Amino acid sequence: MRQIADLHIHSKYSRACSQDLTLENIDKWCQIKGIDIVATGDFTHPAWFKEIKSKLEPLGNGLFMLREPQHDNHTKFILGTEISCIYKQGDKCRRIHINIFFPEISDVQKFNEHLERGGYNLKSDGRPILGMSAIELTKISLNINKKALIIPAHAWTPWFSIFGSKSGFDTIEECFGEYAKNIFAIETGLSSDPPMNWRLSALDKITLVSNSDAHSLPNLGREANVFDFEESSYDEIYNTLKNQGKKKFLYTIEFYPEEGKYHVDGHAACKISLNPKETKKNNGLCPVCKKPLTIGVLYRVDDLADREVGELDDHIPFKSMVPLQEIIAEAFDVGKSSKKVQKEYFAMIEKGKNEFAILLDLSIEELKKISQTEVIEGIERVREGKLFIEPGYDGIYGKVKIFTDKERKKFQQANLI
Repeated sequence: MRQIADLHIHSKYSRACSQDLTLENIDKWCQIKGIDIVATGDFTHPAWFKEIKSKLEPLGNGLFMLREPQHDNHTKFILGTEISCIYKQGDKCRRIHINIFFPEISDVQKFNEHLERGGYNLKSDGRPILGMSAIELTKISLNINKKALIIPAHAWTPWFSIFGSKSGFDTIEECFGEYAKNIFAIETGLSSDPPMNWRLSALDKITLVSNSDAHSLPNLGREANVFDFEESSYDEIYNTLKNQGKKKFLYTIEFYPEEGKYHVDGHAACKISLNPKETKKNNGLCPVCKKPLTIGVLYRVDDLADREVGELDDHIPFKSMVPLQEIIAEAFDVGKSSKKVQKEYFAMIEKGKNEFAILLDLSIEELKKISQTEVIEGIERVREGKLFIEPGYDGIYGKVKIFTDKERKKFQQANLI
């Protein structure tokens, strides 16, 4: 049975996150999106952990559901959080974000108590900052439960990741030391896709996962993992990631990496973006102000790669998608938060079951029954990769273009918009 999983999200207790990120709302939006399994996020925060304990019921298999379900198709929760480790190693300040998962509430209780005894303030942020190494964090987690899952988050982001250009490492071994053998998966992040990661032979034995890192409800599932489980459980997820279970891991759902906000190099203050060749030509400096550029994911991958794209055939597939609200916004030439887009989006969800069913499953003939010509054309072009994206850089998301101005005028003239 197909199960779509988003294993990295946040709650209302994380900084710069929507106050609408409650367990009930996350559950509701998982139904809108078509997500079957979702991380709780932020389980180190005392108030959020209290809600997790009071509102989620264990299913007896390492997963959980709301005690008071809102619908028959129950969303399954997995106990997962993101930790920010900031520490010094090798005469360099390291800033690494790591996702941690446990199968039992008691595991999380022990983990949180251990951090509190260490003097860490868990109340300040749902994604706490810890002055400990990735090695120490992994050791603590595995001592609590040998089946704790440790997954480096958004592995290529310049500022806070295992391979980040600003504060990361060149290898998993350098980061995790003797515990590198316990790292089964990495999260590719919005600014990279599987083919970029396949350029590193060192990652051949590492499972690539994709998650939304959602800070708001509409962003749930913008990246996700698609499994084929006879029955979902923590062990099924753990074993599939550990063993690169290609029969059970069907594919990942990806952002087009150009849309991520750190894909190419740049300097947001000067509105300058450069590809790696241009960056090297400018010695890594902004051509306008001469300050250092933020080196993006494309450059960093190229820097560590030991082969070209396409040299690895035996891999878990992927499908690149653009979120449905963005497709509708592009078709209508309005903002994705506009009333027009929201009205069309929820009308399509009501008729088409959920967002992933619309983006992945429905035929063009079926789509014609639930939306307008230009939206359907947009979905078809995204499926075929027929779009243009102005790459993101230095914290600025890339801009997706599906239609030309000339095409949009034709839609308008035909009174379709």
